[in-house]
Amino acid sequence: MSLQVASIRLANLPLANLQTPFATCLYTGVRFPTFDTLEKVMPLDTLPPEKLRFTCDPQTFAFETTADLPATTAIIGQPRGLRAIEFGISIQSEGYNIFIMGPVGTGRTTAIERFLQERTRTHPVPKDWVYVNNFRTPHQPRAIDLPAGEGTVLQARMSRLIATLSHDLPQAFDTEVYEQAVAGVRQEFEAQQNEMLRALQETAVAQGFDLVNTPSGLVVAPVRDGEPLPPQAIQQLEANERQSLMQQQEVLSDKLDDVLAQIRQLEMAARRRVAEIDRDVTESTIQHPFAHMREQYQEQEEVLLYLEEVRQDVLNQIDDFAPPEDDGERDIDLRRYEVNVLVDNSKEEGMPVIVEQNPTYYNLFGRIEYEMVSGVVQTDFTNIKCGSIHRANGGYLIMDAADLLQDGGEAWEALKRTLKAHEARIQLAATMDASQVLAKSLSPEPIPLNVKIVLVGNPAIYYMLYEQDEDFRTLFKVRADFDVIMPYTPENVQAYATFVATRCQEEGLLPFGRTAVAKVVEFGTRLAEHQQKLTTRFGAVADLLREASFWAGYHGSSTVEAADVQTALTEREHRANRMEEEAREDMLEGLIFIATEGDVIGQVNGLSVLDTGEHAFGQPGRITARTYMGESGVVHIERETDMSGPIHQKGVYTLIGYLGGTYAQHQPLTLAASLTFEQTYSGVDGDSASSTELYALLSSLSDLPVHQGRAVTGSVNQRGEIQPIGGVNEKIEGFFRLCEARGLTGEQGVLIPASNAVHLMLHEDVVTAVAANQFHIWPVRTIDEGIELLTGTPAGQPHADGTYPKGTVHEVVHRRLLALAQELKSFGDDEEESEEEEL
Repeated sequence: MSLQVASIRLANLPLANLQTPFATCLYTGVRFPTFDTLEKVMPLDTLPPEKLRFTCDPQTFAFETTADLPATTAIIGQPRGLRAIEFGISIQSEGYNIFIMGPVGTGRTTAIERFLQERTRTHPVPKDWVYVNNFRTPHQPRAIDLPAGEGTVLQARMSRLIATLSHDLPQAFDTEVYEQAVAGVRQEFEAQQNEMLRALQETAVAQGFDLVNTPSGLVVAPVRDGEPLPPQAIQQLEANERQSLMQQQEVLSDKLDDVLAQIRQLEMAARRRVAEIDRDVTESTIQHPFAHMREQYQEQEEVLLYLEEVRQDVLNQIDDFAPPEDDGERDIDLRRYEVNVLVDNSKEEGMPVIVEQNPTYYNLFGRIEYEMVSGVVQTDFTNIKCGSIHRANGGYLIMDAADLLQDGGEAWEALKRTLKAHEARIQLAATMDASQVLAKSLSPEPIPLNVKIVLVGNPAIYYMLYEQDEDFRTLFKVRADFDVIMPYTPENVQAYATFVATRCQEEGLLPFGRTAVAKVVEFGTRLAEHQQKLTTRFGAVADLLREASFWAGYHGSSTVEAADVQTALTEREHRANRMEEEAREDMLEGLIFIATEGDVIGQVNGLSVLDTGEHAFGQPGRITARTYMGESGVVHIERETDMSGPIHQKGVYTLIGYLGGTYAQHQPLTLAASLTFEQTYSGVDGDSASSTELYALLSSLSDLPVHQGRAVTGSVNQRGEIQPIGGVNEKIEGFFRLCEARGLTGEQGVLIPASNAVHLMLHEDVVTAVAANQFHIWPVRTIDEGIELLTGTPAGQPHADGTYPKGTVHEVVHRRLLALAQELKSFGDDEEESEEEEL
């Protein structure tokens, strides 16, 4: 409910221009009849108790408790949405991803997850995906697909292979045959080296020189008596002798260089021979393990290629497996031979159905982790982690659209790119600069993608994306519309019982008896606000089941009965209705002025609904109207103070249209009136009080008092028809609670739109009071019916000439408006005459 209407001049026509049968009635001192002088009318029939609440018969159910019923994964009450989903999962054309649209609480996510799991259980399980080292370009790890469950098998086999090589190769190098072969090569090299040095040394000694070891290596030095000549002794030699000595030393040094060069060649040849021996030993040792591995992957070309690369790398990195020469321990990193299982479908039954509760960029598309090693940040292919998009590859990925659009829509934009490219890439998010990572990153090979995305969101998100994002239209071509209500049919009632049984079995709740299930069905009707509908907000229904099961167990019962369900509802209301009780106390103490007895002119009890989140309740509010001479039109105080919304403003404009259409066909509508919600200090919106405001205006214009024991709700159109509103149950119950607290008189009740009668699902105590004729619910179709109930005076039907029967509400209002117009014109004429006299 909301109030907001500007000062409006309804009409400002000179009376001389009136073409009306009432033109002869211009006179002063018009007397309006009092309430007692008017003819009384009999009130409309009130709704009988059986029309105020739908009751589910427990005998409808053939079971004793829900333990007798099987669980189900069927989607309940959504034939339109289910058909759309069936179409979406069946069509394999590009862009036919699914958007499930509906309000929160309809159980969309849970229902679609179970439905898809059931439908895809017999489908082939998609492949596993692993990342392995790319030995040629290590920063681009290779992706390999394998049959489901074979990813971990390959990982385990590679681990065993490396463990085998790490064990067998050192042993192969530790054999006597190997050691003799290597020793033979070394001995041959050493013999050749020694022989060459010996021959050179003999030549040098014969010439008075020798080979001397220095820190820089072997050199040729002159000797005397077996000792090298010191530099001082050489300098003391005769010049000719010293020159001859230097020439001999130079010649011998050249020969030494030649010998050392030959020795280096021999050493290199010896090393090659040892390497060949090592390679032969390694080849012989790894031949069988690799042959065994290749036999198991004859049909996997990518795996065979990978195994060959591993074999070549082992042969090229023999030192990583050979025992250290100093018999010390070595820490050799052999992770380059590991297999990183990215996606493991070994435990899947059918196609994967993944629900991503937190669809951030990295949760969806995976990430590359980094680690600190000796103070240096580094990474490798074993640190690649998958995202939900990889786990759902070959199946379905379910996400909440609102969550996906968080963080500036980065995940959403990446998802669109991924769907259009048909491949999943693991890389840094666009918002993260690579320079922020102080290490070389990886660029893993992208994985081909075949996934059906299922987004769940409310209508606002769907239409926003449809209007503002062109990619959305081409990528999400299937809309599954979930409704919040479904028809009340025997099939749907039984489906409710099956839902209760499923929740009990899956969550370990106590079984529900027939009376309890009937009570749950009635709760579903209350949430649907329709006697022939049931709610599909199964989240709220499931909460009631959990709470009822708790209270049944709390009281020591082994089954849940109707009383336990009622206890759950009562306790839930008690936890949340503090504000409602405090507001009612203020009314009872007279702090908030609400009358429930007596008759007052221009004052009507309106009804509004306050929603505190978990709890919504109705609250009466006093609406008053004052009318007086003037041309300002209908002024709504809440609008003038910016406390009302556009829908309420529309409602006030509508009632102004009613006034003009009813009373200004033959005369101008010239009046001044003010409307307000008394003691309202916060914003209001909605048009459900428009009829109430109109009743207050009519009462003020006619001087007919309104019964204060009757509250009103309903919007009105320009023809005076009462239109349906929301929250009718809460509004009735809110006024009933106040009347009950003060004492029911038998005259109290609520006027509701007749079209809202089917929406009634009132609490049992209200129905009981109506059955005892202590409270009443009047279905009203028109303003005429409502004003008669409120004033006890006939509304009056117009004659052919547009006049109304004397003493009726419309006749009195008509005369009052005419009198106001006449008095205003007379007052204006008097002022003009006074001004002329002054002139």
